[in-house]
Amino acid sequence: MKLVPAVVAHCDWSIADRKRWMAIAVKEESGWSILRPRLVGQTATMLDRLRAAARTSGSVLVGFDFPIGVPEAYGKLTGLSGFREGLSEWGRGSWERWFTVCDESELVDFRQPFYPSRPGGRRLSHLTDGLGLSRHELLRKCERSTDYRAAGCPLFWTLGANQVGKGAISGWQELLIPSQREIALWPFDGALEGLVEQHAIVVCETYPADVYHRLGIARAPRWSKTAAAGRASAGVAIEGWLTAFAGRSETGLVADLHAGFGSGSDAEDRFDAVIGLLGMLDVVDGRHAEGPLLSAAALQWEGWILGQAVGKQGAE
Repeated sequence: MKLVPAVVAHCDWSIADRKRWMAIAVKEESGWSILRPRLVGQTATMLDRLRAAARTSGSVLVGFDFPIGVPEAYGKLTGLSGFREGLSEWGRGSWERWFTVCDESELVDFRQPFYPSRPGGRRLSHLTDGLGLSRHELLRKCERSTDYRAAGCPLFWTLGANQVGKGAISGWQELLIPSQREIALWPFDGALEGLVEQHAIVVCETYPADVYHRLGIARAPRWSKTAAAGRASAGVAIEGWLTAFAGRSETGLVADLHAGFGSGSDAEDRFDAVIGLLGMLDVVDGRHAEGPLLSAAALQWEGWILGQAVGKQGAE
């Protein structure tokens, strides 16, 4: 019988506390009990609260939609052995300015790679020139385009609506670095089932946009995730998933789906928290592979997005 976590949680991350939402599934005899999304709350106690929710010695699998890993081409510039060592070094000693976002393009280098701190004449070419890497090299392989989505934004770019840099900075500083000795990082530390068996807390990277097609959410007719009506139309497929694979859902979750999580500023965050959770459960339950056979670079530097297949660029 396949070993599964006692608790699976997915966090839709943000640099703003009020926009950090978490959806949780607790394993019960009848299957998964899916809880309504809730605010992450204090990050310092988040992992302890999830462990308490397990109620047993079972493990916790928690996913975050911020990058966990750096591009291989950048990693080779550092002289470090891999992402795990980077988490121990960045922000300290000769790396003390690593998390400080550069004000000016002239400051960008491998010891201070995040740019820019403010708009106004800032261009991605300033980042690529400062690091001596192409835009392609600044994308991890799991961030490149797939059959279901366009390529992501380079990790170190911190400007614009689709930037991920500031989310990574906050996630790493608030969660990964303080808890790095307590957690196992997938896939850096091994395959998922082995990590779940051997560690109390396993952390992975997620990307909700990768999950839509797996839940049966059609791309046509076109729907908008930013509109309640669009989220409600996608909620039909989500409700079908819950009926097929969840033991039960917390009171109010189905009503949330029918309403598209409402029209509040946090509606999209709560929607993505649920989407990401169901994608994780598909992997945990064996309906979807955790990922392809990963390259040495992915296991050393780049990591991978849980459940993502090889994209158009391939895994290499």
